[in-house]
Amino acid sequence: MSQVTEVFRPLQADDPAEVAGYRIAARLGAGGMGVVYLSHTQGGRPVALKVVRRELADDPDFRRRFGREIKAARRVRGAYTAELIDADADGVPPWLATLYVPGPSLTEAVARRGPLPVPAVLWLMAGVAEALQAVHGAGIVHRDLKPSNVLLAADGPRVIDFGIALAADGTAYTATGGAIGTPSFMAPEQAVGDEVTAATDVFALGQTAAFAALGRPLYGEGSAINVLYRIVHSEPDLSLLPEPLRPLLARCLAADPAERPTPAEVVEWCRQRLGADADGGGAPAVWRDITGPEVAVPAPVPAPTVVAPRPSADHWQPPAGWRQPTPEERKARRRRTALITAVGVAGGALLVTALAWKIGDVQGGLGRLGAADSTKSAAGPTGRSSASSSGSEAGSPSGSEAGSSSDASDSSAREAAGDGTSEGSRPSSPATPEEPVATPYPSVWVDAKNSVNLKNPHEQLKNGKGEIRFGCEEVGCELKSDTAVFIQVAGGPGDGTFDTCRFLLAHTKAHTLPLAGSANGSEICVKDSDGNIGLLVIQTKSTAMPEVAFLRGEMTVWRNAA
Repeated sequence: MSQVTEVFRPLQADDPAEVAGYRIAARLGAGGMGVVYLSHTQGGRPVALKVVRRELADDPDFRRRFGREIKAARRVRGAYTAELIDADADGVPPWLATLYVPGPSLTEAVARRGPLPVPAVLWLMAGVAEALQAVHGAGIVHRDLKPSNVLLAADGPRVIDFGIALAADGTAYTATGGAIGTPSFMAPEQAVGDEVTAATDVFALGQTAAFAALGRPLYGEGSAINVLYRIVHSEPDLSLLPEPLRPLLARCLAADPAERPTPAEVVEWCRQRLGADADGGGAPAVWRDITGPEVAVPAPVPAPTVVAPRPSADHWQPPAGWRQPTPEERKARRRRTALITAVGVAGGALLVTALAWKIGDVQGGLGRLGAADSTKSAAGPTGRSSASSSGSEAGSPSGSEAGSSSDASDSSAREAAGDGTSEGSRPSSPATPEEPVATPYPSVWVDAKNSVNLKNPHEQLKNGKGEIRFGCEEVGCELKSDTAVFIQVAGGPGDGTFDTCRFLLAHTKAHTLPLAGSANGSEICVKDSDGNIGLLVIQTKSTAMPEVAFLRGEMTVWRNAA
């Protein structure tokens, strides 16, 4: 079976074609809360759409908890989380959409290739710990961190379903009847129903890392009751783990929550062990070997074409004596139709011409009457012009003047009848300005050592030679430039367009853009000194460790557009 088939499964007979305007392209998986589908935003960006099971949707308490957790999850912004972009707890059924992460889950990766090497486990722990920093910073405890909720993207892990587990509290079955989560990855206090804190997620992080290193759960498998008993009453056997991982995992798996490290301490510990790989600003080669080749995401499902139904035999019956016309009769009928159409077009043209002539006559008469009135008003009591020359003293204009008056009247009549103007005065049609051509650049990377220009965003420029630079020298990280200007687009994904950027950039003079308020999916407009306009959509923002911080995204450039 191909990897594409494993990731994107065909829809089943009872799957919806559309949910809340999101057209379904494929199945991604199913779990205790519902089914996850692949869909796309209106701008074509892929999303993972989770649709809640009907039996949960019918529970008013579940909807209330689900809505509360959605509001909290909207605040989570982190490089290693799959951002929540849309949701409706009151929908029928309830649903939520997160940015789609192209990569297998940790469960799938281990099943396919076995235990991960130590550098990959360290990179995994650092990324998941950074994600937990973002989750906890929003006031959320994940409660259900496990290998299937960690997706392995090419540039690092992504944590999904943060804060959603609490919504299912009281609806999911566990051995204790009150705890929520997956038994093999629970903390002791969670298993017995005590208070759940951020330290609970750190315990789950240790178990998830142990699963990655061993290829199986650290506390063994079996019934939920037996697994939970071992977690609560026994010490984990760390001798099976690779030696370099044991000190950190021992702290993460401490029975007392107060003895466990914070996510920030986990990130620092892993960064020190990764060494040169961490300083490289990207995932190590061993990580890319685990994630495997990138899988092409199916295209958005086009909007259905509305076709007027054809009358069936039940609605129309041929009259008595009706017969099917022969091919010769159909050809003769088409010739008659064409002839009638041609005659109608010719008759219409003659009618328009006749009307134009009639209007010209009327306008010409009005013009001559107006000229006569003007002559009378300009003439003296005897009817002669007071300014007449010797050639017009007899009361009649010269031949040249008469011809000029007639030409003017005829010209006025032609203009009134829509007959056009003279070549010298006929206005030309305004030329339609050409829209700048959009050039996409799927992957753009900037960090402290690499900068880019809008002329060719794929070209990496060293030592800050590019017009668009990235740095974390000041408080927080930012984009900066000596000549280019930046502005972030307010609103959701897809709101950034060429017209939006052109308008916003015309009113900004900011040569720096702090990234504290930017997240995966944020859209940034930029204009360089040559009038090129770019739209940068952030795919990955990693700023937790300034020494190795970076920004990766996709760029669209409109050249000479300002």
